[in-house]
Amino acid sequence: MLDRALGHAGLRVTRMMFGAAPIAGLFAPVSEQAAQDTLTAAWAEGIRAFDTAPHYGAGLSEQRLGAFLAGQPRAEYVVCTKVGRLLADGEELAEGAEGFYGAPRRRRVRDYSRDGVLASLEGSLARLGTDRADIVLIHDPDDHARQALDEAYPALAQLRSEGVIGAVGFGMTQAPLLEWFVSRADLDCILVAGRYSLLDTSAGETLLPACRERGVAVLAGGVFNSGVLVDPRPGRTFEYQPAPPPVLQRALRLKAVCAGYGLPLGAVALQFVLRHPAVTAAVIGARSPAEVAEDTGYLAARVPDELWARLAAEGLLP
Repeated sequence: MLDRALGHAGLRVTRMMFGAAPIAGLFAPVSEQAAQDTLTAAWAEGIRAFDTAPHYGAGLSEQRLGAFLAGQPRAEYVVCTKVGRLLADGEELAEGAEGFYGAPRRRRVRDYSRDGVLASLEGSLARLGTDRADIVLIHDPDDHARQALDEAYPALAQLRSEGVIGAVGFGMTQAPLLEWFVSRADLDCILVAGRYSLLDTSAGETLLPACRERGVAVLAGGVFNSGVLVDPRPGRTFEYQPAPPPVLQRALRLKAVCAGYGLPLGAVALQFVLRHPAVTAAVIGARSPAEVAEDTGYLAARVPDELWARLAAEGLLP
């Protein structure tokens, strides 16, 4: 249940958060029924924290998540959404644009202004069917850092002070700029995707220590580096591209050591991330009940200290 404190906000989240990008057609279409079945399975497994964004399926993720959560007691779950992209109707994009299939073909328009942030959040709340968001993250402001800090963040901080939203943070796939924001804003949390894993611990160098020092909760996404840390084989993706041979070979070595202890690589990859004292929760996406069961099985796995020592001895721990 909601058992992990999140930053300064007084919120609590489950150790695993449901990442709702896949149910919006990330990489392949997902039917409405499959999306609802997946969310039902996540709820049955005790997951009560959900991460979404307008970007995911051009609003489809929020719509599907909102339809499911409408049947659940509001006090029993935490929902996180994001700002920084407005959705525009009009000229249709090609199927698969931005990596999503079977979704509305709306254009995403970057906007980190105060007005843009407020309009984005208003649209998100409408799609989610709720009057408040528990966590709001400023999404991927890589080329808009100054505006995100000077306009987007103050707008959200004001809403937080008014009780309209619960927690404020940033969500990105890079560590340096996240650390820059952490040092300059009063944040409750960050979401860092792919930069703390068995294959990439760059966020662990200075970002995670800075978050721990300032009491900023870390939500870790991309813990499987888009698939290679679940089932490493030729053609498997790393950072959404075919895994380069050195990466694949390392993942295969990791898998072989884990298999010697009767553990799937995915379980060890997840547990590695959650071992860090700065990490509050892992955000794990799923597109089917079977994937939910697999992921929660990873969460429940017990990894012996002997395995960590073996990985370190073989130079497989970053």
